[in-house]
Amino acid sequence: MQVADAAESGTRTTRPAQRVLVAADKFKGSLTAVEVAERVTAGLRRVVPDLVVEALPVADGGDGTVAAAVAAGFERREVRVAGPLGDEVTAAYALRGDTAVVEMAEASGLQRLPAGVFAPLTASTYGSGELLRAALDAGARSIVFGVGGSATTDGGAGMLSALGARFATADGEPVTPGGGGLAELVSADLSGLDRRLGEVELVLASDVDNPLTGPKGAPAVYGPQKGASPEDVEALDAALTHFAKVLEETVGARAAEYAVAPGAGAAGGIGYGALLLGAGFRPGIEVMLEVLGFAPALERADLVITGEGSLDRQTLHGKAPAGVAAAARAAGKEVVAVCGRLALPPEVLGRAGIRRAYALTDLEPDVAACIADAGPILERTAERIARNFLS
Repeated sequence: MQVADAAESGTRTTRPAQRVLVAADKFKGSLTAVEVAERVTAGLRRVVPDLVVEALPVADGGDGTVAAAVAAGFERREVRVAGPLGDEVTAAYALRGDTAVVEMAEASGLQRLPAGVFAPLTASTYGSGELLRAALDAGARSIVFGVGGSATTDGGAGMLSALGARFATADGEPVTPGGGGLAELVSADLSGLDRRLGEVELVLASDVDNPLTGPKGAPAVYGPQKGASPEDVEALDAALTHFAKVLEETVGARAAEYAVAPGAGAAGGIGYGALLLGAGFRPGIEVMLEVLGFAPALERADLVITGEGSLDRQTLHGKAPAGVAAAARAAGKEVVAVCGRLALPPEVLGRAGIRRAYALTDLEPDVAACIADAGPILERTAERIARNFLS
């Protein structure tokens, strides 16, 4: 059994920690971020019963963002909205005071599709627009719009429609839902957009900075994950390029500038729609750490435990563990990570600010068994952390 240690291969650190902050993301397909925190806490306290543990589940703007906000004290609000295929679903956003956290995946995420069903050309973000409108109705003056995990590639057209925009064909009829329908777009009218949008701070929170179209755009990079064939990708890229061109004719050069701006391609291009609404783009984990109150929790901690399902190269590009580790390192705090699967060598972990990483596969090499029994195995992993760093 090997443990990836960025500092050394010894079994424990030189100074026992007295207070632990568990700030981990979900183990996708196995455990929510809240469940990860609960399991880690249970394992730690099995070895150090009186240990003070503070749990702060985190997210990077993708699915699980609302749950993380609720765990941090936000109120969960539910509303009926359109799912990606147009059927009505119950989606949630989070509210505390006049700050709302809206997660587009709640309305327009892949999890809203029936098992094994994809709709790359027709899935719509209309329900995400309805969620934003619900937050406005609730009095939100600051909205964190977390995007990721989408079933859609419509450039945010559905979302904009739900907020009052009109997109019409040559016959004057509304374009059909989804990115594919944008190929028939002839005119765009944004004059009917909800005027309250101009009075709120809207933050586009995402862990990706892709442009709208092109080789690194939403259809090419993320379309295949949503069931898009090579032909679908080509059609969607052309449709979104056309969408941006029509909008440029309507609202001016800024529409073209937004199409190539960082974050425009996030979540099937809904980032582009958010930028048109006046959103400011920021890395999702950076925004969420602020919203969740990470800084004061970090100040109280002696040891930070972060993690996610797979620690790999993608982790280093805006994912939650990298953001947590960077903030902790800046504060002079030691960080260890838990994960289902580890694909980063010790030297890379060290550069990311992670002292040591513990994978569930260290204890159970069978990946399927790790996924099925992630909770108990994570508790045993946390026991190892306690013995190495706390006892």
